[in-house]
Parts: sequence; C-alpha cells; structure tokens
Amino acid sequence: MSSVFRSKTARITLSNLSPGPNSQHAQKRLGRGQGSGRGGTSTRGHKGQKARAGNGKPKAGFEGGQTPITKRFPKKGFVNPNRKVYAPVNLDRIQYWIDQGRLQSSPENPITARELLLSGCIHNVHDGIKLLGDNAPYLKTPIHITPSRASQSAIKAVESIGGSVFCQYYNPLALRDCVKSREDRISAAPTRRTDILWYTNWHNRGYLSPEAIAKNPKVEERWKELSKQLLSFKDQTFDTKGIKKM
Repeated sequence: MSSVFRSKTARITLSNLSPGPNSQHAQKRLGRGQGSGRGGTSTRGHKGQKARAGNGKPKAGFEGGQTPITKRFPKKGFVNPNRKVYAPVNLDRIQYWIDQGRLQSSPENPITARELLLSGCIHNVHDGIKLLGDNAPYLKTPIHITPSRASQSAIKAVESIGGSVFCQYYNPLALRDCVKSREDRISAAPTRRTDILWYTNWHNRGYLSPEAIAKNPKVEERWKELSKQLLSFKDQTFDTKGIKKM
C-alpha cells in the first residue's frame, strides 16, 4: 500500500512571511527616568567631552588646541593632476621574452599592454606602456607593437629591422578594456591639446597622423575621420580685415 507524505509546513507566501528569530530588537530608549535604568546621564557618564551633545569627538588632526602638525610644517610644490606614470619596457627585455616563446607579434596582431601584462613582461600597466631603446643592439626579431609612448631611439631600432611602432592614446577606461580584451566600447580619443599634438605627429608615430593612417593595417574608419578633424586647424585661415589694431 502506497502512502503519500505531505509537508506539514504551509507554502510560503507574502501572507505568512515573518522576520527570523532574534533578527529584531527593541530600540534602546535613553533619558526616560531612573526606573528605566538608562535615565539621568543616559549611559554617557558624568560631564566631560564625550558627555556633551553632538558627536563628542574632535575632527581628525585636532591636538587639543595647539597648532596641529599639518600647520606647523611649511608646504612646498604641488600635485600635478595631469601627471601620467608609464610602465617602461626596454627592447632587450622584449627580445628575451620572444626567445622564450612568451611573446609573438605580427602586423595584424601587434603587441599591446594586454600581451605584455599577461606574459609577465610588465607587472602593472599604470597609465600606459612606454617603449624605451635601452640595449637596442640586442633586438634581433622584427616586432610590431602598439604602446602609449615610444622614445625616438626605440622607434629607430624597431623600424631598422623591419618592425613597426604605432603609439595609441588610452584613457583609464580604454586601457582597462585593452587589458581585458573588451571590444564592445568605443575607445576614447585625445582631448587635451598636448595629447592631440602628440598623437597626430608622425615623428612620434602617433596613430592619428596621416602617415600612420596610411600604413597601419589595423586602422579603424573612425580614426580616419578623427585625424581629419583634429588636423583641420592647420588649414584654417582667419579674416583679419575687420579687426582694428590697438
């Protein structure tokens, strides 16, 4: 004979929900007379700084009224909000990583911050990668790399053996997307004047320069339009006929 077992607890619905045991406590009521056990001084004790109304705690750095140490010492210099820290990579280190089989590149798949970080060639991308030309004679393999910045000696050494360097601008979000290999977002374009002048100059191998647009196999259609817009100021003329000289 088969038997049917049914649960003794009812189905959980909004009508029978209740707080868990010991999950709720009564409010601690202060200053309601001596019979409550918390009257008079309301658990604060007699007098003193911590017994007064308000927070009862001085602000950080308060030293009892004497001049705090933050005011006693003179200040010098400033913090540059536009400062960038680049992760340096030398050519001999890249050659050593290639010899070990930990790095490889091609014009269609250049070395980026992602490959350098995952291979252990660098330990932190910081604000971007800067290619340096130290120990350039050790570089024997043609490499194709896309750093944020590159020195002139590094550019000369890489291109002399058939490699290529195209410096690309990365803001913090675009650099994070590069490291995580995300392609669902449009990377930011340079907006500061110094960055625009740097990345539109072929001498720096900027990716928005007309020469880089023509030579880079991974050029995007958006970069072509950006290059035209950012370099349009060179062809602009101003009418000065109606301007009076002071």
